Amino acid sequence: MTSQTPTSRGTSRNMLSILIIPAASALPSIYTKVVSEVAAHGYDIKALHIPSVGLPGGPRLGDPPSMYDDAAFIASHIAELADAGRDVLLVTHSYGGTPATESVKGLSKIERTKNGLPGGVIGLAYMTSLVPEVGKPASTKSLSPLMETDEDGWFYYPDNKLVANIVFSDLPQEQGEALATQLVPHSEASFRSPLTYAGYNDVPVWYLVAEGDKSISPETQRSQISMIEQTSENKVDVAVTGAGHVPPVTAPKDVSDWILAVVSKLGEGQAETT
Repeated sequence: MTSQTPTSRGTSRNMLSILIIPAASALPSIYTKVVSEVAAHGYDIKALHIPSVGLPGGPRLGDPPSMYDDAAFIASHIAELADAGRDVLLVTHSYGGTPATESVKGLSKIERTKNGLPGGVIGLAYMTSLVPEVGKPASTKSLSPLMETDEDGWFYYPDNKLVANIVFSDLPQEQGEALATQLVPHSEASFRSPLTYAGYNDVPVWYLVAEGDKSISPETQRSQISMIEQTSENKVDVAVTGAGHVPPVTAPKDVSDWILAVVSKLGEGQAETT
């Protein structure tokens, strides 16, 4: 059984950067409350707009990006921060769990230290995320009728009432439908790209289970936790919220408190798993 420690003495607040890797169709604004709360505690935190997530006005131009395009985009942000000597915590939501896992290849702090390089990824914090085994994509299931695919290969949401019932199930119907209109197109191809690298083997892992999630069931979330523990031979630090599929919107305090608890453990050098 292996032991993973991001650094023998933990990481300091002023050398830690937190990157939020979003859900399908989720613009960075979805995470504003969480980003603001965590930043108020003195941490550098940012939600990324990954390539597979479309634009407010519709799909991006060109071929729909793959999960590998997302992973390369995330990796470029990690590398820039690491080269500046910063440690990086990846916080993922839903689909974001897959490209974030892929992006860790060669960028963990342990790996970079071996190569005489500064900084690197010191943890993966999954929030009701899709985390497949190597060789499998984010999802193999049909996402219809919640998400349909247009002729150009982009997911869209034909029924805001259904989105409210599934994605924003822990909000009043009217509010959920209003939020549904803020979701943007998402590349179908990104959901079909098989994972090639198990980044969860390289760094300590946390998982926030959303008990009220009607999109990724709690059972699915826990089965992924078991897979990670079996594959990595390390325990996953598990926390629970009663929220639905989008805790950053419906239970932002739960999410910000969880992130702060994770970085506190990292700062104290308590992220070692055995």
